[in-house]
Amino acid sequence: MSKVISGPAFVVKDNIDTDQIIPAQYLMLVPTVPAEYDKLGSYAMIGLPEGEYKTRFVAEGKTKTEYAVLIAGKNLGCGSSREHAPIALGAAGCKIAIAESYARIFFRNCIATGEVFPYEANERLADVIKTGDHVEVDFDKDEVRANGKTYSLKPLGDVRPVVEAGGIFNYARKAGMIAAK
Repeated sequence: MSKVISGPAFVVKDNIDTDQIIPAQYLMLVPTVPAEYDKLGSYAMIGLPEGEYKTRFVAEGKTKTEYAVLIAGKNLGCGSSREHAPIALGAAGCKIAIAESYARIFFRNCIATGEVFPYEANERLADVIKTGDHVEVDFDKDEVRANGKTYSLKPLGDVRPVVEAGGIFNYARKAGMIAAK
């Protein structure tokens, strides 16, 4: 049986930087402390310009988002190399990011933290899918379905088991590369 994650999508355009994903003033939150991890999630995407994004990624007063899938244009996660950015998305309940392209460090941090599956789109989905549209992401077929159409995604390949394990260190422990805790 195929692994599918579905739900409403949150859509952003190009060049969403890490300060928009999680502004610097929230970096003092420690993700390994459960209460602070949850609080970090409540601030995910709070740096987006309100004039351009009328819908909040996490509703006011909540710590979790209703959007399991984030769809972006080009260069998602540019800016500072903060691992808090994918951690904030994951803490909020986002499971998958689908972008035309990623900033290299953000892409790597998605994998290393095991918080978010970083799929690359084969076409510009940020212009055809809108915030709130129901999407289904099929991991075995590497595709996203929305609004009656199916769009192919670049396969996750070796990234998938690392994120599924909960990040690079958990994967290495599970694979016997490093000693278990």
